[in-house]
Amino acid sequence: MLSSCWLWMGRLLGRLVVLLLAAGLLGGAIGYAYYSVKFSGPVSSEEQIPADEAALTQLIIEDAIRVVEQHRSDTRVLRDAHAKAHGCVKAEITVAPDLAANLRYGVFSQPGKTWQAWMRLSNGNAYPQFDRARDARGMALKLLQVPGNKLLGQAAEQDLVMFNHPSFFVRDVAEYRQNFAAQADGKKVLAFFPNWDPRNWEIRHLLIALQTLSPAPETPLATTYNSIAPFKLGPNASKYRVIPSPQGCPAYAPPAQNQDLPNFLRNALYQQLSVDRVDACLALQVQLQDPAHFMPIEDPSVEWDEALSPFITVANIRVPAQDFDSREQNLFCDNLSFNPWQALPEHRPLGGINRLRKSVYEAVSVYRHARNQQNPAP
Repeated sequence: MLSSCWLWMGRLLGRLVVLLLAAGLLGGAIGYAYYSVKFSGPVSSEEQIPADEAALTQLIIEDAIRVVEQHRSDTRVLRDAHAKAHGCVKAEITVAPDLAANLRYGVFSQPGKTWQAWMRLSNGNAYPQFDRARDARGMALKLLQVPGNKLLGQAAEQDLVMFNHPSFFVRDVAEYRQNFAAQADGKKVLAFFPNWDPRNWEIRHLLIALQTLSPAPETPLATTYNSIAPFKLGPNASKYRVIPSPQGCPAYAPPAQNQDLPNFLRNALYQQLSVDRVDACLALQVQLQDPAHFMPIEDPSVEWDEALSPFITVANIRVPAQDFDSREQNLFCDNLSFNPWQALPEHRPLGGINRLRKSVYEAVSVYRHARNQQNPAP
């Protein structure tokens, strides 16, 4: 009797497993077919600005100020994202000497030209946490002594802002507002599941967010950083990224770090540049939009297909051996502000998330420096 019961339960469980597998495969096939149709070209090569974007942007600024105040330390108001820096280091960015003519715009207009720059490497969270926590990782570059009028004024700088995933976890400003407001309210589950209606669930974007929250790399210089949103490159729309390119530098194997330490990524950076005195090499690449395919301007949650438009190296980056972990330089790093709109017109940011960045980055920077009773660093 008992054995018959166990056999019956086994058959029932087996059928349930088969049913669940079939349902999963069917759901996957339906999802694949849906996105194959939805994510098919052609797309516009121009921006399309929703009527309510300005109002939503103002609400997001208010949410960002709330986040800044929630996570302020006893003495400092921190950034609303990428609050913890692993270090600010000097870098040299040299335009590829054989760069193709159709890529020679803005800071890439002179093949062989070397720009001096600051590079800030960071974790993505709004408050400092142990490096072993799963998190986004960021890189910001500030090219110095760049002549010409910029979109934000006359400062002789060109900023590039990136993080370590090729796509973003929201599609537009409206979704960003809903997602960010939920997180600012401490209701993270509502960020991707705003109500009980499954039609409003953002499961694909949740998966992107989970992929973005990655384990820490061996060193902040050993991962790929992406612009996420598109930018002009002369007459074209493009995305850019920075990848490790060790072949241009002395061979270096970073020593294993004690990941129980809270700041082991800073330690790894310090070990290579300041103790072992070994340069690091990376490459700056661009990917041009092909509007005949699904490479949208307004939806940064969509990764542009590299098989259709491969990345092309436009400049080489060298981070020379240096001492950077001083109190003065860390304070300088903390006071630096980066904004993708601090750019030449040839590199104008495109799309809703970039338009949002212009207002939010500027507002938070002004607020942060005012609260810290300091002027922005040059």
